[in-house]
Amino acid sequence: MAQLTTAAHVHGRTHTSADEDVSKRLLESAATLSYDPSVEIDWEAPLPDHHYGLNPEWSTLYGTRLWDEMTERQRVTLTRHEVGSIMMTGIWFEMILQQMVLRDQYLKNPANAEFQFALTEIADECRHSIMFARACEKMGVPQYKPNRAWAEAGRGFKALARAELAYGGILVAEEVLDVMQRDWMRGENVLEIVRGTSRIHVVEESRHMKFARQEIRERLREAGTARRRINGFGVAAAAFVIVSSMVNKGVYAAAGLDTERALAEVKTNQHRKSMMRTSSRHLMAFLAEAGLLTRPAAGIYRQLDML
Repeated sequence: MAQLTTAAHVHGRTHTSADEDVSKRLLESAATLSYDPSVEIDWEAPLPDHHYGLNPEWSTLYGTRLWDEMTERQRVTLTRHEVGSIMMTGIWFEMILQQMVLRDQYLKNPANAEFQFALTEIADECRHSIMFARACEKMGVPQYKPNRAWAEAGRGFKALARAELAYGGILVAEEVLDVMQRDWMRGENVLEIVRGTSRIHVVEESRHMKFARQEIRERLREAGTARRRINGFGVAAAAFVIVSSMVNKGVYAAAGLDTERALAEVKTNQHRKSMMRTSSRHLMAFLAEAGLLTRPAAGIYRQLDML
């Protein structure tokens, strides 16, 4: 209750001293634990031929008959293109994220820790995008773009999403990738360039996820049921676009596979479904706590094997 006595009504929401304290702690963390990928990663080191792009268990085809039939060279190539596609999707969404956060902070008090951490996050995301771009170039992975429909959906989302819808979309992208990268950074048979970029991303994105959760809680503090239902569905729709775009179908041709067969096996791959549910567990728990895991939203997450 004491926290609410120092609350300020800002842009139609209640911003408390407790909210500001969270941002201050995140700023302190950023000051003591941040990385410069240009010097932290050895970009000139050769890539061992036998190292994967990601842990084989995270490949979309792992656990299928097609995976069993593939040569080791094909498996290595596929995983490098898969991680490259995921990184490209990350770059795409980080560009969307930056625009949403900048718009959200427009004309806010620059003396506030919330404002300063928001700009710190944008600076982090710029470095991350360059880091992922360099990693893809090093691995020889081409640009994998989202399909036209999803690209236009992203354009609309970054222009229209506000408050908990914007930060919910941000959180979905960050949470799912975070679980994957925690495995990749420990994978002894994974390329060091992927392990290194994953370590940096995990550390710095942990702050971004805390900030997004806090922003969602703050924006929903006085929200009614109808608003939670509408934006819960919107966050789930954003998740559908993000997750559906993570691995481009072009990765299968790059590994010398029959694309149609590969896509059919991915669709029925029970191992992959289990991994997706595992990577989404904490996200689903938070969305339920926030009142954003509505029945229609849950239906979308089940289509994505996130529930």
